[in-house]
Amino acid sequence: MSLLSPDRYLAVLGPTRVQLARRRGSQLDNLGSAACASRDLGDWAGAVDALEQLLRACPGRRGELAVVLGEHFAHFTLVPWSDAIGTPEELSAYARLRFEEIYGSEAAGWALQLSPEAAGQPRLAVAIAEGLLERLTGLAKTAGLRLVSVQPYLMSAFNRLCRPLVGGDFLFLLAEPERSCLLVAREGRWVAVRSTAGSDSDAALAVLLERESELQELEAQSPLAVYIHAPGRADLAPPPVHGLLPQVLGQPRAAPDEAPDPLWAMAETVS
Repeated sequence: MSLLSPDRYLAVLGPTRVQLARRRGSQLDNLGSAACASRDLGDWAGAVDALEQLLRACPGRRGELAVVLGEHFAHFTLVPWSDAIGTPEELSAYARLRFEEIYGSEAAGWALQLSPEAAGQPRLAVAIAEGLLERLTGLAKTAGLRLVSVQPYLMSAFNRLCRPLVGGDFLFLLAEPERSCLLVAREGRWVAVRSTAGSDSDAALAVLLERESELQELEAQSPLAVYIHAPGRADLAPPPVHGLLPQVLGQPRAAPDEAPDPLWAMAETVS
Protein backbone atom coordinates (compact mmCIF):
# COMPACT_ATOMS: atom_id res chain seq x y z
CA MET A 1 0.00 0.00 0.00
CA SER A 2 1.15 3.52 -0.77
CA LEU A 3 1.73 5.82 2.16
CA LEU A 4 -0.52 8.24 0.30
CA SER A 5 -3.43 5.78 0.53
CA PRO A 6 -4.10 5.08 4.21
CA ASP A 7 -6.64 2.48 5.25
CA ARG A 8 -10.10 3.81 5.92
CA TYR A 9 -11.93 2.10 8.76
CA LEU A 10 -15.71 2.28 8.84
CA ALA A 11 -17.74 1.58 11.96
CA VAL A 12 -21.53 1.20 11.91
CA LEU A 13 -23.15 1.57 15.33
CA GLY A 14 -26.49 -0.06 16.00
CA PRO A 15 -28.39 -0.45 19.27
CA THR A 16 -27.55 -4.16 19.69
CA ARG A 17 -24.45 -4.64 17.54
CA VAL A 18 -21.49 -2.81 16.01
CA GLN A 19 -19.90 -3.59 12.64
CA LEU A 20 -16.31 -2.74 11.69
CA ALA A 21 -15.02 -2.73 8.11
CA ARG A 22 -11.88 -1.55 6.35
CA ARG A 23 -11.65 -0.05 2.89
CA ARG A 24 -8.47 -0.84 0.94
CA GLY A 25 -8.72 0.48 -2.57
CA SER A 26 -11.92 -0.98 -4.03
CA GLN A 27 -12.06 -3.78 -1.47
CA LEU A 28 -14.25 -3.59 1.63
CA ASP A 29 -13.04 -6.05 4.27
CA ASN A 30 -15.24 -7.32 7.06
CA LEU A 31 -13.31 -6.96 10.32
CA GLY A 32 -16.09 -8.43 12.42
CA SER A 33 -18.92 -7.35 14.66
CA ALA A 34 -19.57 -7.25 18.39
CA ALA A 35 -22.78 -7.34 20.38
CA CYS A 36 -23.81 -4.48 22.64
CA ALA A 37 -26.86 -3.53 24.66
CA SER A 38 -28.55 -0.13 24.58
CA ARG A 39 -31.08 0.27 27.38
CA ASP A 40 -32.80 3.40 26.08
CA LEU A 41 -33.05 5.48 22.94
CA GLY A 42 -29.75 7.32 22.57
CA ASP A 43 -27.84 5.07 25.00
CA TRP A 44 -24.48 4.87 23.23
CA ALA A 45 -21.99 3.65 25.88
CA GLY A 46 -22.33 -0.06 25.06
CA ALA A 47 -21.92 0.54 21.34
CA VAL A 48 -18.69 2.53 21.82
CA ASP A 49 -17.35 -0.16 24.17
CA ALA A 50 -18.05 -2.75 21.46
CA LEU A 51 -16.25 -0.62 18.86
CA GLU A 52 -13.25 -0.30 21.18
CA GLN A 53 -13.17 -4.08 21.47
CA LEU A 54 -13.21 -4.49 17.68
CA LEU A 55 -10.44 -1.94 17.13
CA ARG A 56 -8.20 -3.61 19.71
CA ALA A 57 -8.51 -6.84 17.74
CA CYS A 58 -7.04 -5.16 14.63
CA PRO A 59 -3.23 -5.10 14.78
CA GLY A 60 -1.16 -2.54 12.91
CA ARG A 61 -3.91 0.04 12.62
CA ARG A 62 -3.28 3.28 10.75
CA GLY A 63 -5.37 5.61 8.66
CA GLU A 64 -8.83 7.11 9.08
CA LEU A 65 -11.98 6.20 10.96
CA ALA A 66 -15.49 7.09 9.80
CA VAL A 67 -18.44 6.32 12.05
CA VAL A 68 -22.00 5.82 10.86
CA LEU A 69 -24.75 6.03 13.48
CA GLY A 70 -27.99 4.11 13.33
CA GLU A 71 -31.19 6.02 14.02
CA HIS A 72 -31.05 4.91 17.66
CA PHE A 73 -28.26 7.45 18.26
CA ALA A 74 -29.52 10.46 16.31
CA HIS A 75 -32.47 12.82 16.65
CA PHE A 76 -34.04 14.84 13.84
CA THR A 77 -36.34 17.81 13.52
CA LEU A 78 -37.37 20.39 10.93
CA VAL A 79 -36.32 23.98 11.59
CA PRO A 80 -38.63 26.43 9.77
CA TRP A 81 -37.33 29.60 8.20
CA SER A 82 -37.62 32.78 10.25
CA ASP A 83 -36.88 36.29 9.00
CA ALA A 84 -36.00 37.22 12.58
CA ILE A 85 -32.86 35.04 12.47
CA GLY A 86 -29.84 36.89 11.11
CA THR A 87 -26.72 34.99 12.20
CA PRO A 88 -25.51 31.36 12.34
CA GLU A 89 -25.45 31.62 16.13
CA GLU A 90 -29.10 32.65 16.24
CA LEU A 91 -30.01 29.83 13.88
CA SER A 92 -28.20 27.30 16.07
CA ALA A 93 -29.96 28.63 19.18
CA TYR A 94 -33.32 28.44 17.39
CA ALA A 95 -32.65 24.83 16.35
CA ARG A 96 -31.67 23.90 19.93
CA LEU A 97 -34.90 25.42 21.17
CA ARG A 98 -36.82 23.23 18.73
CA PHE A 99 -35.09 20.11 20.09
CA GLU A 100 -35.69 21.17 23.70
CA GLU A 101 -39.39 21.63 22.95
CA ILE A 102 -39.50 18.00 21.78
CA TYR A 103 -37.02 16.23 24.07
CA GLY A 104 -36.76 18.51 27.10
CA SER A 105 -33.59 19.42 28.98
CA GLU A 106 -31.79 16.32 27.66
CA ALA A 107 -31.24 18.17 24.37
CA ALA A 108 -28.96 20.70 26.12
CA GLY A 109 -26.12 18.18 25.89
CA TRP A 110 -26.46 17.47 22.18
CA ALA A 111 -24.32 18.68 19.27
CA LEU A 112 -26.37 20.07 16.40
CA GLN A 113 -25.90 20.22 12.65
CA LEU A 114 -28.24 21.79 10.09
CA SER A 115 -28.58 21.13 6.40
CA PRO A 116 -27.23 23.91 4.13
CA GLU A 117 -30.42 25.23 2.53
CA ALA A 118 -31.00 28.45 0.63
CA ALA A 119 -32.43 31.48 2.43
CA GLY A 120 -36.16 31.21 3.00
CA GLN A 121 -36.20 27.41 3.17
CA PRO A 122 -36.67 25.08 6.15
CA ARG A 123 -33.63 23.10 7.29
CA LEU A 124 -33.19 19.57 8.53
CA ALA A 125 -31.45 19.47 11.89
CA VAL A 126 -29.75 16.48 13.49
CA ALA A 127 -28.66 16.21 17.10
CA ILE A 128 -26.07 13.79 18.53
CA ALA A 129 -24.95 13.48 22.15
CA GLU A 130 -21.80 15.51 22.84
CA GLY A 131 -20.56 12.69 25.05
CA LEU A 132 -20.74 10.24 22.16
CA LEU A 133 -18.70 12.52 19.91
CA GLU A 134 -16.09 13.07 22.64
CA ARG A 135 -15.80 9.34 23.32
CA LEU A 136 -15.39 8.52 19.62
CA THR A 137 -12.72 11.21 19.25
CA GLY A 138 -10.75 9.81 22.18
CA LEU A 139 -11.21 6.22 21.00
CA ALA A 140 -9.91 7.01 17.52
CA LYS A 141 -6.87 8.79 18.96
CA THR A 142 -6.06 5.88 21.26
CA ALA A 143 -6.40 3.48 18.32
CA GLY A 144 -3.94 5.51 16.23
CA LEU A 145 -6.63 6.59 13.77
CA ARG A 146 -7.88 9.97 12.60
CA LEU A 147 -11.61 10.45 13.09
CA VAL A 148 -12.80 11.98 9.82
CA SER A 149 -16.58 11.85 10.17
CA VAL A 150 -19.48 10.93 12.45
CA GLN A 151 -22.74 10.92 10.53
CA PRO A 152 -26.24 9.45 10.95
CA TYR A 153 -26.96 6.69 8.45
CA LEU A 154 -30.05 8.59 7.33
CA MET A 155 -27.91 11.38 5.88
CA SER A 156 -25.22 9.06 4.50
CA ALA A 157 -27.77 6.84 2.78
CA PHE A 158 -29.74 9.78 1.41
CA ASN A 159 -26.60 11.35 -0.06
CA ARG A 160 -25.64 8.08 -1.75
CA LEU A 161 -29.04 6.88 -2.93
CA CYS A 162 -31.32 9.89 -3.32
CA ARG A 163 -29.35 12.70 -4.95
CA PRO A 164 -31.41 12.43 -8.18
CA LEU A 165 -34.53 13.15 -6.10
CA VAL A 166 -33.38 16.53 -4.83
CA GLY A 167 -35.59 19.30 -6.16
CA GLY A 168 -38.64 17.09 -6.62
CA ASP A 169 -41.62 15.88 -4.60
CA PHE A 170 -41.00 12.64 -2.74
CA LEU A 171 -41.30 10.63 0.44
CA PHE A 172 -38.16 8.74 1.47
CA LEU A 173 -38.48 6.03 4.12
CA LEU A 174 -35.36 4.65 5.77
CA ALA A 175 -36.28 1.43 7.57
CA GLU A 176 -33.60 0.13 9.90
CA PRO A 177 -34.42 -3.10 11.79
CA GLU A 178 -35.74 -1.34 14.93
CA ARG A 179 -36.44 2.25 13.85
CA SER A 180 -37.71 4.03 10.76
CA CYS A 181 -37.44 7.63 9.60
CA LEU A 182 -39.50 9.46 6.99
CA LEU A 183 -38.32 12.44 4.96
CA VAL A 184 -40.85 14.41 2.91
CA ALA A 185 -39.95 17.08 0.35
CA ARG A 186 -42.04 19.21 -1.99
CA GLU A 187 -40.78 21.59 -4.67
CA GLY A 188 -37.24 21.23 -3.38
CA ARG A 189 -38.17 22.07 0.22
CA TRP A 190 -38.21 19.84 3.27
CA VAL A 191 -41.72 19.69 4.74
CA ALA A 192 -41.50 16.86 7.29
CA VAL A 193 -39.14 14.51 9.12
CA ARG A 194 -40.53 11.85 11.46
CA SER A 195 -38.86 9.00 13.37
CA THR A 196 -40.55 6.05 15.01
CA ALA A 197 -39.69 2.76 16.65
CA GLY A 198 -40.99 -0.43 15.09
CA SER A 199 -40.42 -3.37 12.80
CA ASP A 200 -39.10 -3.15 9.25
CA SER A 201 -41.55 -5.81 8.01
CA ASP A 202 -43.55 -5.12 4.86
CA ALA A 203 -46.76 -4.78 6.90
CA ALA A 204 -45.26 -2.33 9.40
CA LEU A 205 -43.75 -0.18 6.64
CA ALA A 206 -47.03 -0.16 4.75
CA VAL A 207 -48.78 1.26 7.84
CA LEU A 208 -46.17 4.03 8.15
CA LEU A 209 -46.48 4.97 4.50
CA GLU A 210 -50.27 4.95 4.53
CA ARG A 211 -50.30 7.15 7.63
CA GLU A 212 -47.91 9.69 6.10
CA SER A 213 -49.84 9.71 2.84
CA GLU A 214 -53.03 10.44 4.75
CA LEU A 215 -51.33 13.34 6.55
CA GLN A 216 -50.25 14.78 3.23
CA GLU A 217 -53.79 14.45 1.85
CA LEU A 218 -55.22 16.22 4.91
CA GLU A 219 -52.97 19.12 3.99
CA ALA A 220 -54.46 19.07 0.47
CA GLN A 221 -51.22 17.89 -1.07
CA SER A 222 -50.92 15.78 -4.20
CA PRO A 223 -49.64 12.16 -3.97
CA LEU A 224 -45.89 11.76 -3.55
CA ALA A 225 -43.45 9.41 -5.22
CA VAL A 226 -42.39 6.94 -2.51
CA TYR A 227 -38.89 5.52 -2.06
CA ILE A 228 -37.79 2.97 0.54
CA HIS A 229 -34.36 1.90 1.71
CA ALA A 230 -34.28 -1.01 4.16
CA PRO A 231 -30.69 -2.23 4.71
CA GLY A 232 -30.61 -5.99 5.07
CA ARG A 233 -34.05 -6.57 3.51
CA ALA A 234 -33.34 -8.38 0.25
CA ASP A 235 -36.95 -9.64 0.24
CA LEU A 236 -38.57 -6.23 0.64
CA ALA A 237 -41.78 -6.04 -1.38
CA PRO A 238 -43.91 -3.13 -0.15
CA PRO A 239 -47.53 -2.92 -1.34
CA PRO A 240 -48.84 0.09 -3.29
CA VAL A 241 -49.53 3.25 -1.31
CA HIS A 242 -52.65 5.05 -2.57
CA GLY A 243 -52.18 3.38 -5.92
CA LEU A 244 -48.47 4.17 -6.22
CA LEU A 245 -45.91 1.38 -5.96
CA PRO A 246 -42.91 2.39 -3.79
CA GLN A 247 -39.48 2.13 -5.37
CA VAL A 248 -36.89 0.21 -3.37
CA LEU A 249 -33.43 1.81 -3.29
CA GLY A 250 -30.16 0.06 -2.48
CA GLN A 251 -31.70 -3.37 -2.04
CA PRO A 252 -28.95 -5.80 -0.87
CA ARG A 253 -28.12 -8.95 -2.77
CA ALA A 254 -27.78 -12.23 -0.93
CA ALA A 255 -27.38 -15.91 -1.76
CA PRO A 256 -30.65 -17.85 -1.54
CA ASP A 257 -29.56 -19.54 1.70
CA GLU A 258 -27.98 -16.45 3.26
CA ALA A 259 -29.86 -13.63 4.96
CA PRO A 260 -28.31 -10.18 4.39
CA ASP A 261 -26.85 -8.53 7.45
CA PRO A 262 -28.33 -5.04 8.04
CA LEU A 263 -25.17 -3.45 9.47
CA TRP A 264 -22.98 -4.88 6.72
CA ALA A 265 -25.49 -3.64 4.13
CA MET A 266 -25.23 -0.19 5.71
CA ALA A 267 -21.43 -0.33 5.50
CA GLU A 268 -21.57 -1.32 1.84
CA THR A 269 -24.02 1.47 1.05
CA VAL A 270 -21.91 4.29 2.46
CA SER A 271 -18.38 2.98 1.75
